[in-house]
Amino acid sequence: MAQIIFTQQLARFLPVPTLETQAATLRAALDQAFAANPRLGAYVLDEQGRLRANVVVFIDGQRSALEAPVRDDSKIYVLQALSGG
Repeated sequence: MAQIIFTQQLARFLPVPTLETQAATLRAALDQAFAANPRLGAYVLDEQGRLRANVVVFIDGQRSALEAPVRDDSKIYVLQALSGG
């Protein structure tokens, strides 16, 4: 099964365990994660259901959009992008 890994930046706000999914797309995988932890969705998606500007997702090392496919052995990393100078 694919794994969804939420980086520790999100752990400051709520528990973010590694989850397993058989979803075919990133959006479906995230929907499963949010069903298990509804508060998590507000940190990752905006009010229109898009990734927040400060959140990036990588699937198998590639920055990915919500429609991206997920393989059975994929590793999905969800993290808050850092900015500053």
